Amino acid sequence: AMASRLSVGCREAVCSLDIRQEQLSPCQPSEKGNEVRALIQRVTQANVSVSGENVGSCGKGLLILLGVGHDDDEATAKKLWNKISGLRIFEDENGKTNRSLADVDGQVLIVSQFTLYANCKKGRRPDFLAAARPEVAIPLYEKFVALCREKGFHTETGEFGAYMQVDSLNDGPLTLVVDTDQL
Repeated sequence: AMASRLSVGCREAVCSLDIRQEQLSPCQPSEKGNEVRALIQRVTQANVSVSGENVGSCGKGLLILLGVGHDDDEATAKKLWNKISGLRIFEDENGKTNRSLADVDGQVLIVSQFTLYANCKKGRRPDFLAAARPEVAIPLYEKFVALCREKGFHTETGEFGAYMQVDSLNDGPLTLVVDTDQL
């Protein structure tokens, strides 16, 4: 199930996602399955809970929903983090998107999201065959988290494979999808 509430006016949107990983799908087909995929949202705050307990949160910064494909490796995780951390998607004093995550001393919340690999080409039920199995995905997810932390960013996470609720206060809203094969 997916629920959201939108604060109209200003420049902020409030979204609540009820993520049941085996059911939610943005329906973006993937033929290759060989790139790390991330949905990035600029947020003023975000948190993730499991069984009603908050397991991760961030203030101003990025909510990153991260999907891993079959052929991914540490190099693709590094490539993705280097791109995300350098994106100038935060506003400067003139309201222009000229600042990076480091420039604004931003925080990061990373949530595993294999459904980013949904293939909706056939029928009404998406398949997730392009998503990596947990034995491949977990180490790369953990490596991506470690890369964020190594650079000094306050980084928190969801719980891999768990039923999670993600709440975010989107800033803008600004949302990007980044695939490493397109970098």
